[in-house]
Amino acid sequence: MRESAMFRFIQQASATHGIAADYDSLYSWSIDQRAAFWQMVWEFTGIRASRRWHSVLENGDAMPGARWFPGSRLNFAENLLRHRDHRRAIIFRGENGEHRELTYRQLYSEVARLSEHLKSLGVRPGDRIAGYLANTPETIIAMLATTAIGAVWSSCSPDFGVRGVVERFAQIAPKVLFAVDGYRYNGRPFDLRESVAAVADELHSIEQIIIVPFLHPSPDLSTLPNATRFDQFPPARAQIDFAQLPFDHPLYILYSSGTTGAPKCIVHSAGGTLIQHLKEHRLHLDLARRDKFFYFTTCGWMMWNWLVSGLASGCTLVLYDGSPFFPRRRSLWQLAEEVGITVFGTSASYLAALAKGQLRPGAQCDLTPLRAILSTGSPLAPEYFDYVYRHIKSDLMLASISGGTDIVSCFVLGNPLRPVYRGEIQGRGLGMAVEIHADSGAVQTSRNRGELVCTKPFPSMPLGFWNEPDQRRYRAAYFSRFANIWAQGDYAEITERDGVIIHGRSDAVLNPGGVRIGTAEIYRQVEKVDEVLECLCVGQIWEDDVRIVLFVVLRPESRLTEELIARIRATIQTNTTRRHVPQKIIAVPDIPRTRSGKIVELAVRNVIHGEAVGNIESLANPEALDHFRDLAELGED
Repeated sequence: MRESAMFRFIQQASATHGIAADYDSLYSWSIDQRAAFWQMVWEFTGIRASRRWHSVLENGDAMPGARWFPGSRLNFAENLLRHRDHRRAIIFRGENGEHRELTYRQLYSEVARLSEHLKSLGVRPGDRIAGYLANTPETIIAMLATTAIGAVWSSCSPDFGVRGVVERFAQIAPKVLFAVDGYRYNGRPFDLRESVAAVADELHSIEQIIIVPFLHPSPDLSTLPNATRFDQFPPARAQIDFAQLPFDHPLYILYSSGTTGAPKCIVHSAGGTLIQHLKEHRLHLDLARRDKFFYFTTCGWMMWNWLVSGLASGCTLVLYDGSPFFPRRRSLWQLAEEVGITVFGTSASYLAALAKGQLRPGAQCDLTPLRAILSTGSPLAPEYFDYVYRHIKSDLMLASISGGTDIVSCFVLGNPLRPVYRGEIQGRGLGMAVEIHADSGAVQTSRNRGELVCTKPFPSMPLGFWNEPDQRRYRAAYFSRFANIWAQGDYAEITERDGVIIHGRSDAVLNPGGVRIGTAEIYRQVEKVDEVLECLCVGQIWEDDVRIVLFVVLRPESRLTEELIARIRATIQTNTTRRHVPQKIIAVPDIPRTRSGKIVELAVRNVIHGEAVGNIESLANPEALDHFRDLAELGED
């Protein structure tokens, strides 16, 4: 695509730095000359700052410990509000049909209004502001008003229970709590006022609760202490005075979603988040003012933070709150048709559900403007690449992307200059020194599988975990496997085309007979079996070894017969190896997932071995774990 920003960036890098004008050369240069590369990203994307850096990178070989753009002063919100015209900044749609729009000028005015109120409460740089909110324009306004002052934003979605919210926010002691009065999901209303009161009762740091009316036009706030309404502040008296802060000033606190203990509070920097998102959006996604950018997410998932940064590119954000299948299975695609979505982001599990449900969005909706579909949350199986191109649209970029809350961005993602190969992520992100390492630490060559690592620092590395000055847990989480190298926890390979395949979480890798097998390798085959809606596999310790146990959720009309078991095993063996074939296949009615839709293999593994599961509040459906307790089949040969 000669019209893309990536193409222009390559041409500019070739002219100014003498590299060959192709992506492979650009990628190598972005790793070998990181300071020059990231300076060029800053200048190419037009980051606004009140003071220039005195160097681009200091202590550049230390991980952690490298410092980016020291001496610079900027504000995250100012960069997202650089456009203040009458073009649409946000289009919101609720599952009940509610439709609202905000221009960039209106968005700026709303942020100015709210930031004045926060300042009147004494909110200062470094204070924490928490959001217990739905995916609405008010949530974006609250985040921008918070970060305009230099305070730190952290959010949970309204489907979190009281204990899950308290477990997160109690660690960071927020000064102000934004909360929604309720929300709707799958046609049902959920009133949250009692939950908000219960959260506030345990968070003694809160000085004011600001309620966003969403379920009720005029919610009764009499049961909430120090509560006021979001829509009752007067217009701003002046322009926003954006706090000018260091590049590494804290911006966001995000939370790990694992089930192995209390959620870790991951602190991300303003400058690192901004420059990384601009690189990914402008270069890898070719995002521009022309685009209408949608991601199906909640504000409890890092994809919300990634989506909102699209404002820095001047595009229109499309927000949706509710069930993706209500009131119709094609609701999101009707939204895409009605507003002209050009970039549609979702999870791999959503695309799998569409395929299993035999939905044909391309035949039912006019998706002419659509030019890219993004998928994340779990590996996208090759069959769903086929599904997208056959039944959604044939002429678009299907970008499977992978990174995480840990870096609030991507290690591997799409590329407008490269072809899409079935079952592969297009490649490694610019500036991200991604390699595949064996357990010994040796670099794996093409087609070998191992731990996905990053061998050199990058700007969006977290500052650490909240309130942990010695960084002990932070170092243990990412740097204990390999010295001075970030280990992401994904089991992956780099193909001969320089594409990437994620085979699952490395801590969930199966190890029968000492052979490492990624769970996604098995899932890709089971998903071909029509009777199976979804599946999960774990390794069970058995007779001094590990045996593979596969749990399947079947269509309502199907039964797990001996014939179906044999067909599942044959499908796996034919397309993989005999070692991939599960010794046990067991039907269950549901599979536990995190609130961002990821299946939790480790929690199930703990349950079948009689071990405790921590951080249950991170699960969207913790009751599903009961289906895996005390199964008689697991005690049989």
